[in-house]
Order: sequence, then structure tokens, then C-alpha cells
Amino acid sequence: MTGPSGRWTSTVRCRNPPTEHGGDSLGALDQDESRQPWRNVPRDVAVGFRPFVPAVAEEAMEAIRRQVPEYVRPADPKYGEVLRHAVENAIGHFIDLIGDPDTPWDATLEFFREVGYGEAKEGRNLDHWELALRLGARLAIRSLGEQSGRLGISRQTLGQLAEAVFAYLEVIAAAASRGHAEATAHAAGEVQNRRRRLIELLLADTAAPQAVEDLARLAGWSIPRTLCVVAFHERGEGRFRPPALPPDVLVDLDRGDPCAIVPDPEGPGRRAMLAAALRDWVAAAGPTVDPMSDPSQTGRSLRWAREALGLARRGLLPAEGMVIATDHMPAMAIMRSEELVSLVAADRLEPLSAVRPSQRVRLARTLLECLRCGFNATEVAGRLQVHPQTVRYRLHQLQDLFGDTLYDPERRLELEMALFAWLAHSPPESPNDPDTDAVPLSPVG
Repeated sequence: MTGPSGRWTSTVRCRNPPTEHGGDSLGALDQDESRQPWRNVPRDVAVGFRPFVPAVAEEAMEAIRRQVPEYVRPADPKYGEVLRHAVENAIGHFIDLIGDPDTPWDATLEFFREVGYGEAKEGRNLDHWELALRLGARLAIRSLGEQSGRLGISRQTLGQLAEAVFAYLEVIAAAASRGHAEATAHAAGEVQNRRRRLIELLLADTAAPQAVEDLARLAGWSIPRTLCVVAFHERGEGRFRPPALPPDVLVDLDRGDPCAIVPDPEGPGRRAMLAAALRDWVAAAGPTVDPMSDPSQTGRSLRWAREALGLARRGLLPAEGMVIATDHMPAMAIMRSEELVSLVAADRLEPLSAVRPSQRVRLARTLLECLRCGFNATEVAGRLQVHPQTVRYRLHQLQDLFGDTLYDPERRLELEMALFAWLAHSPPESPNDPDTDAVPLSPVG
């Protein structure tokens, strides 16, 4: 049962010790004297009861061993020493308070704070500890009652003693809870720090597999067979909401470029989970990789995710929902050679300069969809939300402009790339520009 200093709590003897949250251990004690019922007990009661403290402590220890088996550790005698000291400390300090209500609390509160800290460090809550406290309190009250006749103590005084015992228990239980909370917060912070270091290690091109395994174990993270990296950026709309990602996802929002490492991204429901968690963010997922086959794969997934995110933020990829980089590889490959493709586009799409600017965009979009759909007018119409006859009319215009090169299979990929790059830099169509070639989707009779 070790405290934040790593020492056995039975050795703690300090006055006004600082805590991890600042202040001192007296924060657990209500300074309102009206809520300190031990002040109401006659002082001479302490003198009469003090000789019985060792016997009461031993009886309490026996009861705890019988009824709280979690505290029975034959192989760990030091733990038994700490438990015994806790019982003796509580009973002895309580009797001291009866004799002198201004008896210092510092060492006692710090002792029980470290008990709570130690319980948390060993992975336990305070349920068994509180049960042991209640057992000890009942035994102390019963023992005091048994001795009251011999010591000439009235029933009224016994009632005051019982009230004082339970008030005292509340104070030391609060100190233990405080220590438990400190340890829990410290452990959570340490785990989070390790997870951040693990993210940095996984994203480093030179990460050694053994180093990844060691740090993952310390961070409590199971290395998956596959993962992807998701890069994201706030949409800048409304109140900031951190993404509600499950604990198996490594996430760091404090980076200049926030990202998350997602295990098993192709698993059932994983994409839907990510899309829901990141709905308040522009997000892009890089390719799925095996993190242990090649240490640099995770960093590559991040680089592709960042590129896709950048294109989405520029409006060159759809930013609604999560962008999957591998679903847009042609566009991403084109934009990687943006300057070259733009030069090619200026040459290959020169025939479009013969029409009005408002027509150029419509014709370019129509031609791009025709290339993608094998010149199927009905399918193109569905994609563009226009009538098939409108597509056919525009296609006749394109044939007049481009001639036979429109259907040249050797030029198709080149033309598609040029159109994508050109449209990426073209202004959006204005709703004020009349669509003179459009045929109504639902003709009016």
C-alpha cells in the first residue's frame, strides 16, 4: 500500500504536507466546530478509555480479517502492518481528539490520504476500505459501551461518543477518497502521456517494432494487425466539441495538426463510428496499413490523410462526412502534380475558350462525367441532375469543339486528369447565369 511518494504509508509522519492539487491535508477537515462532535464529549472520557485502545484495535483487526478477506495477505506481511497501523492510528487519534479537540490532524489525514492513494495504485476502489472502517467503528462503539458502566459514563455521553465516531470516520474516509482521486488522476495523466508518446513513435519513420511494443504495453494499448491514421480540423462552426472516440483509438488534439490512430479501420461499423465521432470536424482517413511489417507505414498513412484533408478544406474533395483517401486516389495523384497538370489542362482544354465562361464550366463538367460514364447520356444526366437530352445537346457542342480527339482512348485519361484539375480551379457556376441548353426534368404539358 504505497502512496504518491512510493513509501509505505505506515512511515508517513508529516505536518501540513502539500498535495498534488496544492494546499494541505487539512482540506479534508471541516473547520466549522459545530460539525466536530468530538468537542462535545467530556475530556475525562479519553483518560478512561485510553488503556483499552490496544485491545479494541486487535479486535477490529480480527473482525476485518474475517469479514474483508481481500485484506488477508499471508505472503505480504508489510500490508498487514500498514492495516494494523491504520486501525491503531484511527482509534488512537480519535481518543486524542476527545482529550484535546485541538489535537493536530495533519499526520493522520496525510496517512489516510496515502492509504487511498495506495489503494488506487494497486487497482482497487475504496469499497473494501470503507467496509473495514464501518466494522472498526461498530466494534469501537460496542467496546466503549461495554466499558461505560465500569467507567461511570452516562448513556448521553455514549450517544455523543457514537456521533463523534461516525463524524470522525467521515473525515478520514474523505482523506482516503482524496488520495484515491489524486492517484487515479495521476495514473490517467501518465497513461495519456504514454499514449501521446506512442503516437509520436508510430508516426516516426524510424520507429523500431520492439520500441513500439514496449511503449504500447506501458500505455495499455494493444497493437492491431491493421490501422489507419485520421487527420482532422475543426469546421469552425459553433461550440468546440472534442471527438468522442473509443478508448482503443489513439488521439492527440494538442498537436498543431490533430490526428487519431484507428485500429482495424475496415472492421464492422468502424467507418460509421468514425464518421459519427468526427461529425463536427473536417476529417480524412489515410490508407489502411500494417503497423509492424514496416515501421514507416503509419507515417505514410498520416501523410495521405493530411493531403486528403487539405484538398477537402480547399473544396477539391467532398468535405461532408469523412473523406477516405483511397476513394479519391486519382484526384489526389493529379493534385500532387498540380502545376504540371494545370499546364497540360491549359493546352488540352483550349477548345473550351471558344465558348462563354458560363458555358465552359457546364461543358467541362459534362465532358468529365461522360468520360467517367462511358458517354452514357442517361447515367451522366443522373449525376448532373439534368435531362438526358441536355447531355446529348452538350455532347454535340463538345464534338464540334474537340473533334475526333473526344473519343481517342489514348487521350481519355489525360483529358480526364486535365478536366479535374481545371474544374478544381474554376469558379463555381453562378445561379444567375441562364442555362440556355437545359431541358426541364419534368416537361410541362
